[in-house]
Amino acid sequence: MNANNSTSRARRVWQLFATFFRIGAFTFGGGYAMIPLIQRETAEKHGWITDDDILEILAIAESTPGPIAINSATFVGYRVAGVWGSAAATLGVVLPSFIIILAIAGLLREFQNIQAVKYAFFGIRAGVLALLLKSLWTMLKKCPKNAVAYAIVAAAFLAAAVVDLFVEVPVLLIIICAAIVGLVASLIRERGRKS
Repeated sequence: MNANNSTSRARRVWQLFATFFRIGAFTFGGGYAMIPLIQRETAEKHGWITDDDILEILAIAESTPGPIAINSATFVGYRVAGVWGSAAATLGVVLPSFIIILAIAGLLREFQNIQAVKYAFFGIRAGVLALLLKSLWTMLKKCPKNAVAYAIVAAAFLAAAVVDLFVEVPVLLIIICAAIVGLVASLIRERGRKS
């Protein structure tokens, strides 16, 4: 029985590493571009976590220091297989970038000046934008459908995209304010239900 549990956990740790290695190797555009792939691989394909778990993990990953993809991998790995799972998922998502950057570090100047590479990155940026919009749409569908949630989204967008053009608004401040408003609204709603 114990041997079976150890084998099962070792298999999950290896699957976490392999899954996040693939995500890290085939996603261009940074952590936000990885979100749809993380959701598809962990929730839809493997069933390790639910879509609601993804939203919670993303909220936590965005609120903590560090890149969102690494934080997300760490949280998913921990949920699936504990400390070893978090280590495997984190290593898996980081290793491809490390290997690629190490391989091209010496050729970076020549690599940047190749016209075909410039065109390729132009296309990659457009693709990354599409992935970000898909991620936004998926998260929006899972978001609570009420006036408070829409007000928080609108206010956070205005603060991050519009107000930030004139006055620098720290992202952490936006997240904290959104959390406080959500908490207060939930407490008021709960009181209304009880009375």
